[in-house]
Amino acid sequence: MSALMPATSPGVSLSPRALYEEVAELLRQRIFKRELEPGNWIDELKIAEEYGISRTPLREALKVLAAEGLVTMKVRRGAYVTEVSAQDLADVYHLLSLLESDAAAVVAQQATPAQLGELQQLHQQLEAAALADQEDTQQFFSVNERFHLRLLEIANNRWRDQMVADLRKVMKLYRQNSLQKSGRVAQSLAEHRVIMDALVARDACASAAAMRSHLASGLNAAM
Repeated sequence: MSALMPATSPGVSLSPRALYEEVAELLRQRIFKRELEPGNWIDELKIAEEYGISRTPLREALKVLAAEGLVTMKVRRGAYVTEVSAQDLADVYHLLSLLESDAAAVVAQQATPAQLGELQQLHQQLEAAALADQEDTQQFFSVNERFHLRLLEIANNRWRDQMVADLRKVMKLYRQNSLQKSGRVAQSLAEHRVIMDALVARDACASAAAMRSHLASGLNAAM
């Protein structure tokens, strides 16, 4: 991988904060792509050489990922990609169910027609992704995530958004594998139809219940 380069515009330099955040994002994506597997030791010297940086911004980046739950720091042993136990995963889904079902209820009650239209468009993209290639779940996964994140944005609670964002980062260590299970994409799509129908009907209770059911199914598929 080529070294990270600072901005070259006259009078503009890359701050240390921007550098370690850039490094954190590069490592985050490598974890999500399974280039760095759960349980893997992170070779700081090797990665610093690959990126052409000192170990200081790398260590700062690792602290960011540790705060997100993606990296585990072990005393005198260094940093490791977090291994998520079955109980960890159940705990993550439990919290997501509480937070996202509440958001769904808020959206059902308060979303504008235009905002519901955005969610319907994303749902149509989800339908298309499911039909496009039954063997490739990447596009379905991407649109599914956008749907959930847009629903949260519409619900408009930045504290909930931050908590869900961190939980979903941990969930990503397993989520794509769960979608590859036979029949899971079709099942997930059917669950999204129920969520969308409840939102359009402006039924807060049904929307919350549909989201809880959807996340419960996701947990069952991931276990």
